[in-house]
Amino acid sequence: MSEKNSLLDAFKQTSYQVAGHGKREIQILKEAFQAIDGELESDIYGKGKIIEDFQDKMAAYLGKEKAVFFPSGTMAQQIALRIWCDEKGIRKVAYHPLCHLEIHEEDGLKELHHIESVLLADESRVIELADVIGMEEEVSCLLLELPQREIGGQLPEYETLEQISSHCREKGIKLHLDGARLLEIVPYYNKTAAEICSLFDSVYVSVYKGIGGIAGAILAGDQDFTEESKVWKRRHGGDLISLYPYIISADYYFDQRSHKMVQYYENAKELAEFFNSCHRVSTMPLLPVSNMFHVHFHATKEQVESILIEVYETTSVGLTSYLRETSEGACNYEVSIGDQYANLTKEKVNQVFRLLDERMRGLSLGNMG
Repeated sequence: MSEKNSLLDAFKQTSYQVAGHGKREIQILKEAFQAIDGELESDIYGKGKIIEDFQDKMAAYLGKEKAVFFPSGTMAQQIALRIWCDEKGIRKVAYHPLCHLEIHEEDGLKELHHIESVLLADESRVIELADVIGMEEEVSCLLLELPQREIGGQLPEYETLEQISSHCREKGIKLHLDGARLLEIVPYYNKTAAEICSLFDSVYVSVYKGIGGIAGAILAGDQDFTEESKVWKRRHGGDLISLYPYIISADYYFDQRSHKMVQYYENAKELAEFFNSCHRVSTMPLLPVSNMFHVHFHATKEQVESILIEVYETTSVGLTSYLRETSEGACNYEVSIGDQYANLTKEKVNQVFRLLDERMRGLSLGNMG
């Protein structure tokens, strides 16, 4: 058995997990359906009251004219960028070097739609106004991911977003929001989702990340844009005969959790403070700007795995099931706060971080010897 599996096994055996909403079990669907009338008519190929009501609800929340439910965000975003490229007649879009489309989608945008990417900003920071103004190539669309997940969920200042939005409108560049975690950044900006989305021509939102549904995404914009997106959804095979299990769960958990984002944000800041109080542990960002951040351990992956396993076995609290090696002597993981954190007593949290700090300090002493 590998050490990675040992960490995973130890995590699974804990009674409490710090992050997320809990295990992704079938109970998620059962809970969402418990109050649903079994005679409620299904959606059929993207039509019907059940899907149209949810799309209207999300359009209103996002402050957009219309919204369309997609089975995946990957499909929704590629289609959004294709529409904007076709409209302007330029097959180029700009986004961050660590954008999901660039590093996680097997070049789908390039292979399926023959759209080129123009990469803006350094990998370690968010896109700023100067990056956009300094673009030498003409593009149809600029995509901004809020928060920028791969660098710990960093965010630009809201004034920067306003300036980028104004510049794009002046230059005829469409602005698309990768808002997979849009709900989670509302507390930091202290704006409504509609206010943030007003700066963008099109918006994608996940219905399973912060919300905790099964799967799916919303793509929103004006009526012409969304009608065109429905055509492309059919072309991509996204019009399943029925999507109601995804829609009902998304609707249910949206109502359950959309108002909890401030709680998740405050909990994330508290948890980050605990991590930063530990020897050779730090977070990125130092002070989270949403419910997510990265935890960096300044020790080898094998050393940290051994320590975490001891912490789990002693406290029955699981912090993470995996670690990513970032260099020869460092590793990290990503944490997103949901309902689970509130189930932990402060006494239990203090116990976890006292032990983690002791063991990380012990590493230093061992290395000195």
